[in-house]
Amino acid sequence: MTGKGRPTPRRKEAEAANKRPLVAQDRSGAAKAARTAAKEQRDREMRAMQSGDERHMPARDRGPVRRYVRDWIDARLTLGEFFLPVAALFLVVQFAFAAANSPIAIFAMLFLYLYVVVSIIDGIVMWWQLKRRLKAKFGEVPSGLLMYAVMRAFQLRRARLPKPQVKRRQFPE
Repeated sequence: MTGKGRPTPRRKEAEAANKRPLVAQDRSGAAKAARTAAKEQRDREMRAMQSGDERHMPARDRGPVRRYVRDWIDARLTLGEFFLPVAALFLVVQFAFAAANSPIAIFAMLFLYLYVVVSIIDGIVMWWQLKRRLKAKFGEVPSGLLMYAVMRAFQLRRARLPKPQVKRRQFPE
């Protein structure tokens, strides 16, 4: 058995060896290097979110529970994912017929309100179903998953990041 071959450094020597300046000598170079590193990190995360590689995804999207939530929501058809196109369409209809004082504008507004209410109810039902499945599979449901699930459900499938990895009605086990 051999030792390290040298005496343990004194505290003063160890602190002096670890001492680094708080501000780099070349501040503009350090800032440029930091920007480059941050850009590379963002690019790596974006590629991971496009491909589904969890190792390089942001912490917000990593882990088996979040993967299950993503896959379950991507397999389900929700009313919320069509909310933006439907809202845009009915707002255009409402503005087009509002000047003529047409009942079509009123019906468009009422339908939009109805769609909002039904989408919210669909989101609540979706969360109840998902929460029951999460408890059965993983035990306790971590906090923050409700908003994660709802925000994903209210995005168009094509615009979701990380990209959907499952087909419709292909629910995870």
